[in-house]
Amino acid sequence: MTIGTPPPAAGAVREFAMRFTSTPRGARLARRLVSHRLHDWGHPYDGSVNETVTLIAAELTANAVRHGHVPGRDFALRLLVAEAVVRIEVADTRAERRPSSERPCRPGPDEESGRGLLLVAELAGRWGVVPRTGAPGKNVWAELDLVSR
Repeated sequence: MTIGTPPPAAGAVREFAMRFTSTPRGARLARRLVSHRLHDWGHPYDGSVNETVTLIAAELTANAVRHGHVPGRDFALRLLVAEAVVRIEVADTRAERRPSSERPCRPGPDEESGRGLLLVAELAGRWGVVPRTGAPGKNVWAELDLVSR
């Protein structure tokens, strides 16, 4: 934990939310801030929770930039850590490009991209896609159970 950051109370929920430019630089910054925040909250950089959630954040933010980008619009990231679950949500403004959480597409063996959601599905305990409330677009979320870690 960072000096000056009090330990969470039992049952407390930690939350971090921020908007980022819908660019590769914005996605990179989001990923780094997720890792830093998790470290500050007691999940060290080299721990499995931090590494797994940071990888999930990298995939979801990269997808928001690549597939959810609308010129002039940002994407939003929200990270929640509760007693037994870490939840990450990434919202973008493109509603018509909605991935299927039931069965992510499998790219061909020679394809250079398209494996991000397969990784998310493998690493997260649960994940899904829902419409954004109060705004156009979608919210892609993933949860990681802390009990088994």
